[in-house]
Amino acid sequence: MEPNSSENTSSSIIINNGIKNIMVPQNQPYRTCYHFQPQQNWMNDPNGPMYYKGVYHLLYQYNPDGATFGEKMVWAHSVSYDLINWIHLNHHALQPSHHYDIHGCFSGSTTILHQQEQPFILYTGFDEKKHQVQNLAMPKNPQDPFLRKWIKHPQNPIITPPIGLVEEENFRDPTTAWKGSDGKWRVIVGARDGDIGKAILYHSDDFVNWEFNPNNNPFCEIDGIGMCECPDFFPVSIDGTKHGVHDYDYDYDSSSSVIRHVLKISYQNKQQEYYLIGKYDCDGEKEKFVPENKIRGTSLDLKLDHGEFYASKSFFDHAKRRRVIWGWVKELDTEQDDIHKGWAGLQAIPRQVWVDENGKWLIQWPIEELERLRENQVSIVGHKLVAGSTLQVSGITASQADVEVVFELPELESAEWLDSKEVCSDKEYASKSGIIGPFGLLALASKDLTEQTAIFFRIYRTPNGFACLMCTDLTRSSLRQDLLKTTYATIFGIDPNLKTISLRTLIDRSIIESFGEKGRVCITNRVYPLLATEKDAHLFLFNNGKHNVCISLLNAWSMKQADFLQQ
Repeated sequence: MEPNSSENTSSSIIINNGIKNIMVPQNQPYRTCYHFQPQQNWMNDPNGPMYYKGVYHLLYQYNPDGATFGEKMVWAHSVSYDLINWIHLNHHALQPSHHYDIHGCFSGSTTILHQQEQPFILYTGFDEKKHQVQNLAMPKNPQDPFLRKWIKHPQNPIITPPIGLVEEENFRDPTTAWKGSDGKWRVIVGARDGDIGKAILYHSDDFVNWEFNPNNNPFCEIDGIGMCECPDFFPVSIDGTKHGVHDYDYDYDSSSSVIRHVLKISYQNKQQEYYLIGKYDCDGEKEKFVPENKIRGTSLDLKLDHGEFYASKSFFDHAKRRRVIWGWVKELDTEQDDIHKGWAGLQAIPRQVWVDENGKWLIQWPIEELERLRENQVSIVGHKLVAGSTLQVSGITASQADVEVVFELPELESAEWLDSKEVCSDKEYASKSGIIGPFGLLALASKDLTEQTAIFFRIYRTPNGFACLMCTDLTRSSLRQDLLKTTYATIFGIDPNLKTISLRTLIDRSIIESFGEKGRVCITNRVYPLLATEKDAHLFLFNNGKHNVCISLLNAWSMKQADFLQQ
């Protein structure tokens, strides 16, 4: 990995197998220390995360020719034993080579066929007509735990766009496949027809020959979303545990009371991750997914993340019986900045995902392996944050930190009434005083608070009870004027007897990931401060509400550099 350095020099990264050498500046205040990113160039969607022969794999969209999205994208490949420290493989898993993918190898998924004891890749190719078709690839040597080389199936393309149902140039991103109780394989492909997003279902007996059944299609369609990108469909347990459910070892009995399914779609028109939870029936005449919620384009819609987190892909980690989800986090600086840096794009920290005990929404939490990077713990216990005050958290490296804090709330009856128009229209909302809040963290802050990124809560009364606003306010995140400084926020209902509320925030130089109320709400964002970088970054707690708020417990750690090696 290119070292982080304050020296204003450049170095050439030498990579084998025909990949270009790129001059990457060593002065990299925005390059992360423990988030996944390649050594150079553009990266976007996580394609095929999986666990195979004791090794975690991440395959991802990559431009080998530069730091912007490329004309001929490839699948790059990295491996890990713990999902935190990584080895970047020199061999790309897939690159354009045939008529069915000559204009690019785009997103897809991996599926492990246990009968054959090997994984397969389903991916989208841009063919010679620039139509999108689905292709199959398999490892050259399935006994190699790193799966260094892949070969493409001679029958490619194995799925072509259904005529008259979808646009031929918007038919992509096949899911991980699963088996129904009839023994047939299923896969979903994302599609578009005008402004209608569609999920198209296919069946196969042998994983090579796939059938389209009009009675089952579209499997799901939603008006107004544009392209249904990067769909993900997986079972979840509602038995109150955090355990994941395997994609295709479960007998999909529609009468099961403890299994639901999640259909996640990447909403192209809004560039955010929406999901539906419902019942899946593959035993009846018409195979169907019946969601218990809807996507209406309102604040009630379920989202994986309310910030910059997109094109996510999950996998079942059978080593730890958990479902893990990855998501791409794009840059918010300029294209010229990316070219100068020599890279663009991050992956969010992998998250374990499960269903809340009420069965109505997903909970997400950073994987436990991340905690191995913690060092230099500091704690604050029972400190009263009086109205209008700030408190610096000293003793950690504030530019790369992991912070967990629990706030004790005053009596909720004193909260002000919610005015949604006011909440959505205000800029610098963190600095506006309310009754209970805003209170929270000021991350990547300069010493004088000229620069600061506020992550906070604010409590309101509503006709139905009480609600909490969780927000990340970027309006003062940087003195730079050429950046997008969005305020990311969501409002969610809370129990009227709620006594505490929790916040966990991961800070890593140019990315901040926050998990509110034990992972019920997530907000990810990118920041590019001028002053608050490296050793000049600070961390504060703040309370701009009129009521005092008590810090029940804060634990904060510096985060060590993860290993990113080349092989």
